[in-house]
Amino acid sequence: MDTIYALSSGAPPAGIAVIRVSGPSAGAALEKLSGALPQPRRASVRRLVDSAGMVLDEALVLWLPGPRTATGEDTAELHLHGGRAVITAVEAALGLCPDLRKAEPGEFTRRSFANGRMDLAEAEGLADLLSAETELQRRSAMALVGGAFSTQVTTWRETVLQLSAHVEAVLDFSDEDDVAALPQEFIDHASNLREELSAWLDRPKVERLKDGIRVVLAGPPNSGKSTLFNALLRDNAAIISPVAGTTRDVLERPVALAGIPFTFVDTAGLRLDSEDTIEQIGIERAHRQTDIADLVLWLGPEGEGPDGAWEIDAQCDVADRRSKKSALLSLSAQTGEGMDDLLERLIDFAQGLMPKPGDVALNARQHAMIGEAYDACEDIEQIEDPLLVGEQLRVVRLAFDKLIGRTSTEDMLDALFGRFCIGK
Repeated sequence: MDTIYALSSGAPPAGIAVIRVSGPSAGAALEKLSGALPQPRRASVRRLVDSAGMVLDEALVLWLPGPRTATGEDTAELHLHGGRAVITAVEAALGLCPDLRKAEPGEFTRRSFANGRMDLAEAEGLADLLSAETELQRRSAMALVGGAFSTQVTTWRETVLQLSAHVEAVLDFSDEDDVAALPQEFIDHASNLREELSAWLDRPKVERLKDGIRVVLAGPPNSGKSTLFNALLRDNAAIISPVAGTTRDVLERPVALAGIPFTFVDTAGLRLDSEDTIEQIGIERAHRQTDIADLVLWLGPEGEGPDGAWEIDAQCDVADRRSKKSALLSLSAQTGEGMDDLLERLIDFAQGLMPKPGDVALNARQHAMIGEAYDACEDIEQIEDPLLVGEQLRVVRLAFDKLIGRTSTEDMLDALFGRFCIGK
């Protein structure tokens, strides 16, 4: 196997740059650049030189013999001064070492998976951690990286193996023409497993953490949508004008509130009397946005908004306005009155849709695999033939194996590890 190397820290210039080397020739490469291998797992200061004897840097180096390393292979780390020229020179020197090449995106993590240092669910969590932008995303990803989900799947898998052994015992001790029925205890355990899987399927998906809560501001022209949109963003993203129909397209902006991702959407004013073709297109798009929203803030006439929309009296600072009698909130984006209450309610609403902090959120692949296992468990409760029950248990176990990577396709692995940066 090739030995790979790459910059594993942030983009230069930086105070420190870390170059990682992993593979069977890592020790030889470190020895060539530093003159001798340091004591294993102890940081040592070394002068790094190239093949011509030119000093490249004074660096802190680590020698980490496998298999107790991140990748499961012999690993060397070079902690350099973080200038571009230093990094380029050291990478050039490594490139001249026998059997060394630059790593591809995600290759260090892929080797860690291949060598049993992490399973597939943990690798997916690491990919999510690297792309996390909010505290909720980080904590959910850390639950995966820390093995919480893998531990749960392993427990499920052990239950399935015990159930399979029970089926085998029934088949072994039954006559060919008189196969005994499975006992109620077996059915109860299978039912408990199905209920656990159902509870996991009801959890919010990780895509919710990434895309956030979609909040659409809707209402007729000049109802205060764009003013409220700007106030929520604390930015002048939308043009504000007394002229009806100023907002003609959908404006979307992501923002995090209390660590929760939101996407606020400003829409064209909804009215039926527009003769402007472009504005009509904007109105049509506004209707589509209300259909896909998690929440609609309705700023129009009371009772005319979509089902489930929040009635917002959005211009309470305007003396001659027609106020709403049953508005959830009265506010003014101009003066700030009521804005804190709105933000607090939005955060409370979002927390009901998001996973609890630190809980595992399933991605689409994981949700599909648990769904397969759930369907097979449901079938088990309706089947009397132990042979057919055994086959359904095999389907359940296979789904669990896919979850943690005991059976994986190369295409799926390529897609996952391609999400990582070079050096990870």
